[in-house]
Amino acid sequence: MFEKFSRSWELVKASAAVLRSDKELLLFPVLSSIATLVVVATFLVPAFALRIFEHGHGPASAVLGFLFYLCQYFVIFFFNAALVSAALIRLDGRDPTLMDGLNGAMSRVVPILGYAAIAATVGLLLQALRNRENNFLVRMVASGLGVAWTLSTFLVVPVLVQENVGPIDAIKQSVGLLKRTWGENAIGNVGIGAAFGLIFVMTILVAVALVVATLQVSPALAIAFAVIAVLALVFLGVVQSALSGIYSAALYRYATVGEAPQGFALQNAFK
Repeated sequence: MFEKFSRSWELVKASAAVLRSDKELLLFPVLSSIATLVVVATFLVPAFALRIFEHGHGPASAVLGFLFYLCQYFVIFFFNAALVSAALIRLDGRDPTLMDGLNGAMSRVVPILGYAAIAATVGLLLQALRNRENNFLVRMVASGLGVAWTLSTFLVVPVLVQENVGPIDAIKQSVGLLKRTWGENAIGNVGIGAAFGLIFVMTILVAVALVVATLQVSPALAIAFAVIAVLALVFLGVVQSALSGIYSAALYRYATVGEAPQGFALQNAFK
């Protein structure tokens, strides 16, 4: 396990090095966030205007909920595919552009939409299980299934980008690749999430302390600190998303080729 942790940490550091050399990769999570907000507004405005949820959940709300999940997942997977496409170009030693990534995602838009439909269905089913307030065991099982689904599908997007397969075959291949690199997959996911989770918490604590300390002295300064904190959290989220996409591309290359991608000083890590 320690050896797997060491390899995973080297992959994370190498992914960060890719991001430092290609900062334009940050544009993909930014575009994804903007598109996600547009989707939210597109669904929320009609839902409130038509009062679809006024009388609880019914067939109309269920259909709207599924369509919302589908659009959200599609947007996320599309820009993640664009990020992975660009990252794989960088791992080949070339210099990708924004259009390179977007073109890579566009060339696989139908399989991405199919995978989004599958993910939306799974997401709704897991959410329904988690909402069983009176059944703790069912909620625990749902949480476990959610973790298993996340790990098993971590490499679906790189598979869709690189191979001419449909969403179901991509999921199967992702599961197969998970069996080869389960340690790197699990530790990389947890490591990136835990590291940024700690940074998020520290940023929030520092921001709250500064806002409270300056609120009585200068409300304007307190507001300024709050705005800076929000912007910092948004930036951290963008960096985390970019690192996760680069990491999945590097892990896919590691799982399929079995050697360090070009530009990664990982010869010892891949023994």
